[in-house]
Amino acid sequence: MLLNRRTFLLGSAGTAAGIALGATSPLAAENVQLRAMWWGSNDRSKRTLSVAKLFQEKNPGISIVGESLSGDGYWTKLATQMAGRAIADVFQLEPSTISDYSKRGACLALDPFIPSTLDVGAFGKDVLKLTTVDGKLWGVGLGLNAFALFYDADAFAKAGITPPGVDTTWKEYADIAIEMTKAAGKKNVWGGPYGARYAYVFDAWLRQRGSSLYTESGLGFGVDEAKEWYAYWEDLRKRGGTVGADIQTLDQNTIDTNCLSLGYSAMGMAYSNQMVGYQLIMKSKLGIGMLPRAEKGGPSGHYYRPALIWSIGATTEHGEEAARFINFFVNDPEAGKILGVERGVPMSPKVREAILPSLNPTEAETVKYINALKDQVGNYPAPAPLGSTEFDQRVLRPIADELAFERISIADAATRLVEEGKATVRAG
Repeated sequence: MLLNRRTFLLGSAGTAAGIALGATSPLAAENVQLRAMWWGSNDRSKRTLSVAKLFQEKNPGISIVGESLSGDGYWTKLATQMAGRAIADVFQLEPSTISDYSKRGACLALDPFIPSTLDVGAFGKDVLKLTTVDGKLWGVGLGLNAFALFYDADAFAKAGITPPGVDTTWKEYADIAIEMTKAAGKKNVWGGPYGARYAYVFDAWLRQRGSSLYTESGLGFGVDEAKEWYAYWEDLRKRGGTVGADIQTLDQNTIDTNCLSLGYSAMGMAYSNQMVGYQLIMKSKLGIGMLPRAEKGGPSGHYYRPALIWSIGATTEHGEEAARFINFFVNDPEAGKILGVERGVPMSPKVREAILPSLNPTEAETVKYINALKDQVGNYPAPAPLGSTEFDQRVLRPIADELAFERISIADAATRLVEEGKATVRAG
């Protein structure tokens, strides 16, 4: 079967990329056509399309139409699809959204396809728990990852400053960030991000203190904890250790809008699997380490998580074929070699073994990082409750931005975060 890419429009955040993969002959009408939707970098799209092409070559009765979106545009599109009962056959979720969207009725339970079409037997029961909600499997993790701190290794070497290490505290991190700002000696270049708007960093911060971002029934923290969180970032911002508010608000939770990749900071906070994407667009050598911790020897706040997840749309008429595509994506060694570790370290031991010889140095670093965390990670948290996506996008980030622009006080920000959070996040 010949493959025809009709359109490929990757660009600024929120721009959709429609990719049609399938024959244009009359026979195409008889094929099962699957719509796949994801978000991510250009590199992710290229890898995904290559795997889709390979899948079609091995499954000539199925064609794939892919769509990639950047930033919050993805979730807007998914909400529109849900409202119109026209959800993509295969779509991408993440750990913080799998519970939310499965409870909203966006996903099809995968249990009927196991093991006949979807083979997850080698993944291990603990790993499957990561995408299991209310006793049913709603998605398949595409790789393991964890929170991470990225840093411009060349900039640190040039400045003669030691980057954060395994036991670096938040206090020490602040000192390092300020030192790097001074070392840069440039306007609009700072030590690190204004991390108050990152839900996953707040999650680790809370876990280090015996709390959590969410419980099964709602928020897992109170006003006092939020005050401490905001006070830390405001103090660091005013001391010159973070990028300015106008720079931080450019970040749409994508690699190409992050202050590190844009060259505005020497450090950034993200997920370990994203190291591949960051290194592709950065000229400097990238380093990876753990997030800072509350105290030396204390809990890291880290945990293993599925980097990203494929789910099947609840409205699909082709569940069997969609499950076959996901199975190919996670279990085929050839597909694994194309994907590398861009979506995380493969769940399948067979695929992991197959890709190791072909990994480039950056990819190998991400595998090394995941392996090094084995004695540092804690238990996986309870599934995020309903409304967690809205909490991140419409409550936590906007309030942090208002604070950074000095439009509200720390006390007001903390109170609003909890009050608006409780009104947004709820039990399923």
